[in-house]
Amino acid sequence: MNDVAISPKQLANWASDLQLIADITQSHAAIFRVTPAGERSLLLQTVDCEPRHLEALLLQANLKAHFSLYQNASPKAQVFSQHSASYNPFNESSAFSHYQVNLPEDLSAGAHQPSALLIRDVNADPQWRATGIGSLIYLPILWPSGAHFGALCLYHCAALHLDDKALQLASLTVNSLQLNLAELLRLQQQDVTATRKESKAVDVIGLQTFIDSFEEHIWVKNTAGVYTICNQSVEKAWELPRSEIVGKTDEELFGKDIAEIFLNGDRLAIETGAPIIVAECLDGEKQNKHLWLETLKIPALTPEGTLAGVIGMTRNISKHKEVEEQLTLATNVFKHSLEGVVVTDRHGNITDVNGAFYEITGYSREELLGQNPRLFNSGRHEKAFFDTMWTHLLETGKWNGEIWNRRKDGTIFPQNITISTIYDDSGDVRYFVAVFADISAQKQNEAQLAHLAYFDPLTHLPNRMKLMMQLKQEVKHAKRLNAQLATVFIDVDLFKHINDSFGHSIGDEMLVELAKRLRCQLREQDVLSRIGGDEFVALISGIQDHEDAAAAINQLRQVFEQPFVVSTGDHLRLTASMGVSIYPSDGSKADTLLRNADAAMYRAKSEGRNNFAFYTESLTKQSFEHLKLQSALYGALEENALYLMYQPKLDLVTRKTLGVEALLRWNDPILGQISPGVFIPVAEKIGLIYDIGLWVLETACLQGMRWLAEGKPFGRIAVNVAGQQLQRSSFVEDVKRILAQTGLPATCLELEVTESVMMHNPDVAIRDLKLLGDLGIELSVDDFGTGYSSLNYLKKLPIHKLKIDQSFVRDIPFDTNNTAIAKAVIALGHALKLEIVAEGVETQAQAEFLTQNLCDQAQGYLFSRPLLPVDVEAFLAKA
Repeated sequence: MNDVAISPKQLANWASDLQLIADITQSHAAIFRVTPAGERSLLLQTVDCEPRHLEALLLQANLKAHFSLYQNASPKAQVFSQHSASYNPFNESSAFSHYQVNLPEDLSAGAHQPSALLIRDVNADPQWRATGIGSLIYLPILWPSGAHFGALCLYHCAALHLDDKALQLASLTVNSLQLNLAELLRLQQQDVTATRKESKAVDVIGLQTFIDSFEEHIWVKNTAGVYTICNQSVEKAWELPRSEIVGKTDEELFGKDIAEIFLNGDRLAIETGAPIIVAECLDGEKQNKHLWLETLKIPALTPEGTLAGVIGMTRNISKHKEVEEQLTLATNVFKHSLEGVVVTDRHGNITDVNGAFYEITGYSREELLGQNPRLFNSGRHEKAFFDTMWTHLLETGKWNGEIWNRRKDGTIFPQNITISTIYDDSGDVRYFVAVFADISAQKQNEAQLAHLAYFDPLTHLPNRMKLMMQLKQEVKHAKRLNAQLATVFIDVDLFKHINDSFGHSIGDEMLVELAKRLRCQLREQDVLSRIGGDEFVALISGIQDHEDAAAAINQLRQVFEQPFVVSTGDHLRLTASMGVSIYPSDGSKADTLLRNADAAMYRAKSEGRNNFAFYTESLTKQSFEHLKLQSALYGALEENALYLMYQPKLDLVTRKTLGVEALLRWNDPILGQISPGVFIPVAEKIGLIYDIGLWVLETACLQGMRWLAEGKPFGRIAVNVAGQQLQRSSFVEDVKRILAQTGLPATCLELEVTESVMMHNPDVAIRDLKLLGDLGIELSVDDFGTGYSSLNYLKKLPIHKLKIDQSFVRDIPFDTNNTAIAKAVIALGHALKLEIVAEGVETQAQAEFLTQNLCDQAQGYLFSRPLLPVDVEAFLAKA
């Protein structure tokens, strides 16, 4: 009935009546009207009403009048019919089920028309206290059908001001207004009847036939609540014939409890004065089919506007519910998704974003509506990137990839994004939906993993893998610019001594400091890498010639001029050997340049360390030969390619043979005869020298036993001991084991050790040599004068002989320096009560000089070249 028009004249009359009652009661008055949406709104007010009071009253009136329909489990009611007392037709009903609506208490109390409301002290009433007024009269205004038109509100700011007399005046005013409404409704119905006029007599479908044509359940009740008509769908659903439904009330059909629920719905429809949905329920007997039903009730009015009854209709809304659930699910997914979601129209203007979008970007929904996503452009992608993206999106309907976008605070971040195209029924683009995840953490993890993969964890310099990538890039860059590039291989000299003496933590301190110093000596565009324990590589670009490279290397060498102060307070010094290869003269590929720089570095080491050397082609050849030699040496023992020769040692005075020295030789089937001076350093480098040394010792002992068994005395067999052998803690036991296995007496064995080996760890050397000496083995210091002996340690060593190196014998008696050294060694040895043996005696003059200066023994080509065992036997027989 909201469509009934109220003229301005009528409103003016009502306003006059309203002002009159306000003046009489010395209060304020207003009329609220119910809108089509069911809310109260202000229709009229007296001149002195304050807006804040009216707003508070409207708010409370709407709260009081508002009702909620919600599902609540209710027990099935007993049905009273001609069926058995336990039978309930609603058990199988598709119209009603276990779930029904609960109505507010004020609507389920049974009163058809709400009573007048007089509150003398509003502050004492918790429902109206929030309005902030003192006293209140609130009277509903009803249409003739009982539907709400609105309410009259009379109030005063002071408590106890309004009384029963004011209530009577307000009630008279409301009755007057309701009479006016009835008259307005009557006049409207007259106009409608006049407009319709009298229709011609035609065949009219009967009401029963009409409602039976609907699948929905349709019924009508009169003002007494008695069913007057129903369709076939109701009969099927309730499983009752029409004759047992029509003429009955809800209580007669369903029992008092369920009837009260249905009657509450009737009252609500009547008071609302419009069609309302009073129940939505899931069919209790067919839940597996997801059958949803909706009950609609409509007040039926006479032409005069009075209530004639209530029309009810229940319909299947399962499809509607399914769509609603899908929309609810989609809405919740959209709302609660951890990924950001943005929706744009076909033109790219933003129509919606979810909460995660705000969390990720900082932009609220209100800030973005109508904006274009270009707002987030980070500037990291070129136009071609977006052209390709949009082309793919429009052709396939979807695009996925990584994009860098900008947050509200200006920071840029990476996101993995999927953009999908939404089409309408005609196939045209309607929306674009983008779902993205912030992958900043993922990118950080990737960066950390990349750092671990490509950078040294100690110095944070690029590692070997990263260096090769950078070197390849530098080579390409130099080639493009037709420039030169220097690759500098830096190896710290004798760094192992630092670790052994001070510990690895101190060694690490020095490496970190060295990395900082080297980095500071290079330009920003140059590269520094740590590729091994004490190995660094620098890439120096933009050089013009070797002089530029040498200048840069001298800059690097300056870092070693100052000592390294470590955490222990010690001042330690380092030196380094450096090798340099130049692009393109020394190689055009990254691995070639690095390999050649490495070869040059080893040449610098071989020339005395603390130096640098440029690569030459001969180094490559040497490296290749070294590699072949190394590979062949691994198989030399197994293939019996190694053998021993023996050089006799004689008494210089009597020329009697006192012993022989076992000398190692190698005849490779492919490489041929190889000098010991070539392959022994290689064996030491690759770790084969210990096994080879034991083989030499065992072979020499076996040969000595054969000679002894044949009755051929030879004195002692001297065997050279390498530094790595003496450094082994098991060396003394290995010697004992070989002597025991071969049966050679210890008095027939002599071991020769170089002075540099003994000085490496003199305390351990003294201990082990003493143990060997106690066995009866004679000990000699080989190549004496070429190392750095400490006389203090020398006198402590349990040795028996000193051997003058052949480098001092070669030029005597003509070289005054060598003659002086030889004399000094002989005098020193005799002072320490040691025998002196001269190596490499090749001339009679040398022999005479040594004899005159009281040298005890000698060996060399003058007496005999190294001999095979069979030849030694002949030499001994001849001697």
